[in-house]
Amino acid sequence: MNRKIAVIDMKAFYASIECVEKNLNPFTTPLVVCDESRGNGAIVLSVSPYLKQLGVPSRCRKRELPNIPGMIFATPRMSLYVEKSAEIVSIVLDFVGEDDIHVYSIDELFVNLSPYLKMYNATPYQLTKKIKDTIYDRTGLTTTAGIGDNMLMAKVALDTDAKNKPPYISQWRKSDIKNKLWKIKPLSKMWGISVNYERRLNNLGIYTVGQLANSNKDLLRSEFGIMGEQLWEHANGIDETDIRKKYVPKDNSLSLGQVLFRDYKVHEARTIIKEMNDDLCMRLRSRGQYTQSVGLSIGYSMAVYGGFSHQMMLENPSDDTEEILDVLLKIYEKYVEPLPIRRVYLTFGKLSTSNIEQLSLFEDAISKEERRNLQKVSDRLKTKYGKDIILRGSSLLEESTAKERHNQIGGHRK
Repeated sequence: MNRKIAVIDMKAFYASIECVEKNLNPFTTPLVVCDESRGNGAIVLSVSPYLKQLGVPSRCRKRELPNIPGMIFATPRMSLYVEKSAEIVSIVLDFVGEDDIHVYSIDELFVNLSPYLKMYNATPYQLTKKIKDTIYDRTGLTTTAGIGDNMLMAKVALDTDAKNKPPYISQWRKSDIKNKLWKIKPLSKMWGISVNYERRLNNLGIYTVGQLANSNKDLLRSEFGIMGEQLWEHANGIDETDIRKKYVPKDNSLSLGQVLFRDYKVHEARTIIKEMNDDLCMRLRSRGQYTQSVGLSIGYSMAVYGGFSHQMMLENPSDDTEEILDVLLKIYEKYVEPLPIRRVYLTFGKLSTSNIEQLSLFEDAISKEERRNLQKVSDRLKTKYGKDIILRGSSLLEESTAKERHNQIGGHRK
């Protein structure tokens, strides 16, 4: 099959957005996206292309930043970044159909160019450049792009070539497999090979992609299972992934976690679990789903390390906030130690869309139905007026984080 795939990546996405919003040039401005109010341990989410050229990493802590004169700190605005990401996707949709886009992350997407080349009377390079130019004209954001015969080759062309210098676009063909792909080292520089895989491959005497491509496939399969065969295929530029065939997971889950900004006592963390359970149950009901497996993970302060992670099965699938909370607190009380707590993580698994419930002789079915109806009314009010319209009384306690979390996306300010 003769396919042409492009992957488009927004260069220094968050930092570039902040520069454009401030009418600054991202390539000459030392701007950092970081919430200074969180202290020297605050995470740097993005740095401008100018700082990247100076060797400043795009992911680090505030305390690790070099002292550069005139450095500008921009507080993260996640809702703005999500909005810009959606705008860029809509621009790409002006060129291709929805089935021919795969959104890889908030700042990166794959595009199937093949069906549109004849319509636009353009080469893959020309069509990709037109999309890039349109994104820049409408948003002021610079993008980088890799083009290949499959998603793998496009992604490697992006990461290896396109991101490094103008015009920030590179096309790799089959003839580039031996003279470009095979020369990549260390192995972890190639998309899909983690540092752990690199270490294990090094132990087999494999240090370059070329060596991997010419390795014994049976040996790789015995060492890594099905992943060994995939590693061999990728090293030879083989990738049969079809953008139009969307992956639908058979068994999915819902989760919610947070890192606390101070050490919490055992009784304080109960408040956090209740608040997080309220939000996760609302998400569960909004999807028309029920959970039968409830998990709780607790991480203690770095001063003591450790923690626990346990799950418990419900007798029947449920979306009842109080019923699920009761199970979470049972896990918590059974395993928690009197140590400072810094991380809380909830998971709902074994999700289903139908709930065949076994009636219990020990529970008032009418009261339970009234409670669930009240939860659904609460959900509708929160959806319409915001999650803070109805809160537990415990949200007034000093340890509560509900209001702060409701004003965040991905743990950062909206």
